[in-house]
Amino acid sequence: MSTQDLVPSPVGPVDVEQAEAALVERYPRLVRIAYLVLPPALGRNRRVLTAHALVQRSLPRRRVPAPAVPGPRRDEDAVDPGYAYVRGEVLRQALVAGLPLRRLALPRRAQFPPLLPHVWGLRLFPRVGGADELALDQRLSRLSGPGRAAYVLRGLERQGDPEVLRVLAAAGVEDPAAALAEADAVDAVDAPGAAEGRDAPEGPAPDAFRVGGQGAPRRPGSPAGATAAGARAASDGGARGDRSDRVGEQAGPGRAGGRSGDDGSGRGRGRGDERAGADGGSVPPGGGAASGRPPGPTGGGPTTGTPPGPAGADAAVGRPSGSSRAGSAPGLPRRLSGAALLESDEFDPCALQARPTDLMRRRQHARAAFVAVVALVVCGTLLGLPGDGWGRNGAAAPSYARNPAAEAALDPGAVKRVDPAVWPGSTRQDFSVWPARGGLTGDSALLRRALAVWARPGGSVRSSATPGTPVGPPMGPPQLLFAGRVDAMRVVLFHDGLRAVRYAEPVEGTAGAALDFARTDAADAVGSAALVVSRAAGNVRYLTAPWVRETAVRDLLAPARAPRPLARDADGVTDPVPGPARGGTCTRWNALRVRDGSGTRLLADLGELAPARLLWGPPAAPVDATGTEAREAWARTACQLAEVRGHGVRSVNAWRFARQPLPGGAGHGTWVCTRAETWRGTGSRVLAQFLVPSPGVPAALAARSEGSPACGVRDPRVLAGVLWQAPDGGWFVLAAGSPDFRSLEVSGGVKGRSAGPLLAVRATAGARADLNGTLDDGTRRTALR
Repeated sequence: MSTQDLVPSPVGPVDVEQAEAALVERYPRLVRIAYLVLPPALGRNRRVLTAHALVQRSLPRRRVPAPAVPGPRRDEDAVDPGYAYVRGEVLRQALVAGLPLRRLALPRRAQFPPLLPHVWGLRLFPRVGGADELALDQRLSRLSGPGRAAYVLRGLERQGDPEVLRVLAAAGVEDPAAALAEADAVDAVDAPGAAEGRDAPEGPAPDAFRVGGQGAPRRPGSPAGATAAGARAASDGGARGDRSDRVGEQAGPGRAGGRSGDDGSGRGRGRGDERAGADGGSVPPGGGAASGRPPGPTGGGPTTGTPPGPAGADAAVGRPSGSSRAGSAPGLPRRLSGAALLESDEFDPCALQARPTDLMRRRQHARAAFVAVVALVVCGTLLGLPGDGWGRNGAAAPSYARNPAAEAALDPGAVKRVDPAVWPGSTRQDFSVWPARGGLTGDSALLRRALAVWARPGGSVRSSATPGTPVGPPMGPPQLLFAGRVDAMRVVLFHDGLRAVRYAEPVEGTAGAALDFARTDAADAVGSAALVVSRAAGNVRYLTAPWVRETAVRDLLAPARAPRPLARDADGVTDPVPGPARGGTCTRWNALRVRDGSGTRLLADLGELAPARLLWGPPAAPVDATGTEAREAWARTACQLAEVRGHGVRSVNAWRFARQPLPGGAGHGTWVCTRAETWRGTGSRVLAQFLVPSPGVPAALAARSEGSPACGVRDPRVLAGVLWQAPDGGWFVLAAGSPDFRSLEVSGGVKGRSAGPLLAVRATAGARADLNGTLDDGTRRTALR
C-alpha cells in the first residue's frame, strides 16, 4: 500500500453546527464506537461514562478549515464531513484514554475519569449478552487500542482496509498497518471451524465471516474457488464499487446498504428481534430456528422457507447479503460473525442497567466524611476563638500554645513600672531606670493588646526589626517605658533588657497596628538618652530620658548655624522634628542635640528606634561631634550616613587620618575615615572619604567595606586612594594611609611609589590601579575594600 492511501480524505470544511447535528443524529453509534475502543480494564461502569464524555466533548471549538489544495475525490468522500470529524475526535480521545499514565509525562485530559456525565450512588453497564459476546469481548481485551479501533472500523463502520488505515493515521496511530494486522487475527478466530475448534472447510472462506462482510477482492493466498453466494457477493461488491458497506450509506432505514435491523438511532435491535425466522418465530442465540428445525443446506442463497425480499434472513442480523450460514457444518447451530456481535446490546452503552454501589462501604465513607467535616469545624472554631474571646487581643494572631511563663509575660498587671524617684539615686543610668510615663499607663486593655501583638503579631501588623534583633515574645514581664497618645496613634514602649519594643495602633480601631524592635543591650547613659516614639508625615518625635535637661535640633549640613531649641512635654516627648531626606538631593540632615549633667551629645536618626551617637576623633579616644572641626567635617560627610541607615547602628565615628598637599599648588586635601558600630558588635561599616579644599563640596567616597576591623579600636590603620583631576585638567592618583604606613605603591594601569603615607602619581582619565602599603613593622596592607 502506498503512502498516498494514508492521506485523510478531503472531506471539506466542518462548521460547529454541522458537527453538532452529526453528533446528535449519530450519538448512539459514536458512543458505541468509543465504548468498544476503550480498554476493558477500565471496567464497564467507567467505560460507559467515559464513552459518553468523549463523545460529548468532541465538537470543534470553531470552523475546521478544508485543505488548502483539495486532493482527488474518492468514493469514501461521500461520508458526512461532520460525522467523519466527530468520529475521528472520538477515536483519538479513546486511544489516548487507553494509554498508561507515566511518571514523567504530563497526563492528558482523556486519561482522567470524566467529570461529566457523572452518576452518584449507581453503577451503569450495558445489558448482559451471551457466550458469543463474552468470547468477542475477551478477544478484544487482548488487542491494543489501535487494534480495537481497526476492528471496530471494519466491523461496525463497514470500512475497507485503505479507509481504515487513513482514519487510524488521522487519529494519531503510529503504525496503522500493525493495528489492521491485529484485527485480522480476530477475523481468523471468527472464521468457521476456528470458533468451534474444528478445521475450516476447504474452499473459499465465505465473506460472512470477514468483519464487515464486504465483497472486497480476494487477498493473496486465499483459495481460488468460490461458492455461488461468494460469487454473487463479489459481483455485487464490484458492481457497486465496494460502496454498499461504506459508513456514509449505513445510517439506518431508507439508505442503501443499511441494516434492516437498525432502528435509525445507530443501534440495532436486540438479538432476539434480529434473528426473526422466516416463519415469524425467533431464532435462538445459537443460530437455529425456533421450531428446532436443523439449519438449511450450505450455500450462498437464503435458507429454506425464507420469504423473498431484497434482504434475506441474514440481513436481519446485520450481515450483508450472501453471508447466511456460509461454511456452517450440517446439524450445528449458526454462529454470529464478529461484525454482527458488535451491534448487540452487550456493547450498547446507551441501553443500560443500573445497580447500586457497595452500600456498606458507601455508608462508612459517609460517616468518615461527616466526622472530618465536624473536626474541621471544631478546629476552625478553636483557632478563631482564643481562650479570652475573639477580638480581645486586637490584631494579635490566635494563641497556639498555653504556657504559664508565657501567660505571665503577657499579663498587663505584671508589667514592671519604675518609680520616677529611682533614677536620681541609681548607680547606673540606662533604660532599666526609666520611669513609666504617658497618659495611658493605666490602660490595661491597651497594654494587653500590645503584649499580645508582641507575642503573636497577626498578618495585618506591620513589623520591623533591626538586623540581629530577635522578634520573639518576652521571656518575662517587660518594663513599661511609655504609654500614651502621640499624634493620631496610641503608642506603647517596652524594654526587656535586650530590646526596645514599640507598639502603635490608630486611635480609632486596631487596624494598621505597627510593631518595631531595636536591640539596646549594654546601653549606657548616652545610648539610652532618647527613643523614637513616633514617625508621621516625615517628622520624628523623640522620648528623652529623665536625666536629659535640654534638647535642640542641629542641621549637620549647616555647621555655622546655631541649633534650634526643641520643646518637650511633661512626659519627655519632643515636638516634631523634620527627619533626614530619604532620597533625591541631600539638602538637610537634622540631628538631635541633648544635654545632660555630663555634657552635650549629638544623636542622628537612622531609621531605627534608638538614634545613633555621632563622634569625632581617633578610634582610641573619640569625643562627641560638637566642636568646630567636627561640625565642619560632618557637614561634608553627613549625607554618607544614608549608607548605614537601617543596619542597627549604635554610634558613628569620623576622624581625619591624613592631610595631603595637592599637585600644582591646589591646596590640601583631607582624608576622613567614618566607622559605624552596631549594637550587635558585628556588621560594622567603614567609609573612606576624600575632601577637596573647597568647603562647600561634599566628600567623595573613596572606598567602603563591611565587617572590616580597619579604622576601629582593634585596627586603627586605613589606606585608600582616588583618581583626582587638578585645576589645570591633569589627572592624578592620590593615595593616603594612616600615620603607621612607611611607604605606598600603585601598580597596574598606573605605576608609582612613594616613601611615607602619602602618594601622588600622574595618570590618565579612567585609569585603574592597585594600591598597597607597607607598615612600619614591614607588614604589607592593601587598600580598603
